[in-house]
Amino acid sequence: MRLTDNGARTMDVLKIAAFSDGNTGGNPAGVVIGEALPDAAAMQRVAAEVGFSETAFAVPEGVSWRVRFFSPESEVPFCGHATIALGAALVRKFGDGIFELTLNQANITVEGFRDGANFAAALQSPPTRSRPASSELVGEALSLFGYQPGDLDPAIPPALIHGGADHLVLALKSREALAAMAYDLKKGQSFMRREGLVTILLGYAEAPRLFHTRNPFASGGVYEDPATGAATAAFAGYLRDLGWPHGGAIDIVQGEDMGMRSRLHADISSAPGSSIRVSGTARLMD
Repeated sequence: MRLTDNGARTMDVLKIAAFSDGNTGGNPAGVVIGEALPDAAAMQRVAAEVGFSETAFAVPEGVSWRVRFFSPESEVPFCGHATIALGAALVRKFGDGIFELTLNQANITVEGFRDGANFAAALQSPPTRSRPASSELVGEALSLFGYQPGDLDPAIPPALIHGGADHLVLALKSREALAAMAYDLKKGQSFMRREGLVTILLGYAEAPRLFHTRNPFASGGVYEDPATGAATAAFAGYLRDLGWPHGGAIDIVQGEDMGMRSRLHADISSAPGSSIRVSGTARLMD
């Protein structure tokens, strides 16, 4: 796909689905690798035209890559699935390796290699942190989705979580409640932008190391993401903070209720606040 940033420069936009389930599913991202970053307004226009939940823009900067992420309506500080897609794009261009990335607010890495016709990649997230969510915030979030306090899983209390971007996590008691998620996009956008939330992670624990999640991304003008690496990193860090019996890693299935089944894996070190390694496969799209 070829686009112009402002009529002056032509850019090649790769379309890559990150955290795919084999040759299907995953979250589509746009990836632009260039020599110099366009201005923010131009990147915003390109992201809107691409239309995916995120487009990553990357340029070489010394020994690393300077990266910025744009949704169709706003810039975000960190996007996990677009980082995995970028890792696949860099492997496609330069071969297997570990690539250093300089984001707006953090320095991270993404490692990638070819996996048959597809690619595999793993990012090291920014540091993680979490804190309890206020009862007022939780009440407003439950009302947005039409849930009741009794729908929540008491073993994983609502929390504000961070792993490069800010999210609210609401863990639900049943898979049926997760499947029933619905909300008004405009109301969700107003709520999330006011509270500084990039996404809201709704989750269900099928087993201590297996979770199903959904991620409304109204702050970026997107109803729901089929795979969300940044929220997965933040959630994994929160589980560590809770003392959850994760055994060093968790697997997440996301996007199933959208018909875009995606798979994410998170490795969790024992050091409080440390980075989370989030990995998955990626496939080139037509």
